[in-house]
Amino acid sequence: MVLTGCNQCIKYMLFFFNFIFWLAGGVILGIALWLRHDTQTSNLLMLQFEGTQAPGTFYISVYVLIAVGAVMMFVGFLGCYGAIQESQCLLGTFFTCLVILFACEVAAGIWGFINRETISTELISFYDAAYMKAVDPVETPSKQAAAKVLGVFHDTVSIKGCGAPARVLMMLMVAVLCSQSCHMKLRDLFTEKLHVIGLAALIIAVIMVFEMIFTMVLCCAVRNAAPAY
Repeated sequence: MVLTGCNQCIKYMLFFFNFIFWLAGGVILGIALWLRHDTQTSNLLMLQFEGTQAPGTFYISVYVLIAVGAVMMFVGFLGCYGAIQESQCLLGTFFTCLVILFACEVAAGIWGFINRETISTELISFYDAAYMKAVDPVETPSKQAAAKVLGVFHDTVSIKGCGAPARVLMMLMVAVLCSQSCHMKLRDLFTEKLHVIGLAALIIAVIMVFEMIFTMVLCCAVRNAAPAY
């Protein structure tokens, strides 16, 4: 069966959007892998102190993004093939996949909005625990380990001159300023990363809405054009 006129135009528009969707999936997958292996975040989230691993809540959103990118590439290919073949079955399957993917994205967006402050807050608590041990006047192996953890934090967020103070009373003001500065930079770092994820999710959602509309129209056109027996 061959669609004609306006339906033919919709067919090629759907193919075009699906191709963009497939490319977007590749871009999203690339961004997610970059976020996963970005030295700034990985240096911090791989830290351990006194047997406790740095909070990895941020990686949950990254892993979701990796899964979404991979599924988008598969679904985009399915949509392109279904549009070219004018297959009502493939288009219906594609539409179902889009609805499920869209629902998962909305759920992930709600989770991300609710937990947007949790990521930086948990890491700041981890940092504060290390800092309290680092300013302990008693020299212990735990204090040395804490000083190394702080060094990674300060190097990652580019705070200079904030090593663990040797004399707490004399260096208390410096310690407080360094701590507050690190808190701010940690919040800014993860806010920036979350904005990248949010922008990617918004672009995906817009494309998916257009794709669902075109898929419904094309699927109806294929059904109406099918010969009656």
